[in-house]
Amino acid sequence: MDAEGLPVAGSAFLLTQLGTHCAQAFARRIGELDLTPPQTGLLRAVAQAPGSSQQALAELLGTPATRLVALVDGLEERGLVERRRNPSDRRLHAVHLTDAGTALMTDIGRVAREHDDAVLASLDADERTRLHELLAKLAADRGLTPGVHPGYRTLPPA
Repeated sequence: MDAEGLPVAGSAFLLTQLGTHCAQAFARRIGELDLTPPQTGLLRAVAQAPGSSQQALAELLGTPATRLVALVDGLEERGLVERRRNPSDRRLHAVHLTDAGTALMTDIGRVAREHDDAVLASLDADERTRLHELLAKLAADRGLTPGVHPGYRTLPPA
């Protein structure tokens, strides 16, 4: 309780408060590249696992397959990804970054680093490292997939 007898905001609240602020700020930053956070996460997943099937990407991201197909469609229309027939199973499409998608990943990386630096500006290098370690430990304890935003689970179908 604080001096007025009100409950003090706990760490979970602070994480939510900061997480929401960070997510909104990142959406604005990545919007300057004409991307949404879900598109950005999908591009990152394709870059990390080129040639993955749409089904594998949907599973990795924890999103409904119908929503993932719509995300891939949008990125394909923009020339950032392409679907290729999987030589092992012609029923599946392998998703790859195009040259434009690969080039965009450089810009995404820059925006992400700028965002991280802005959010963590008040921390020194040792504090940043320790915070990252503690947050990674908490995320692992909750069973969260490293590098995948849990918001994919609640994206509405297209």
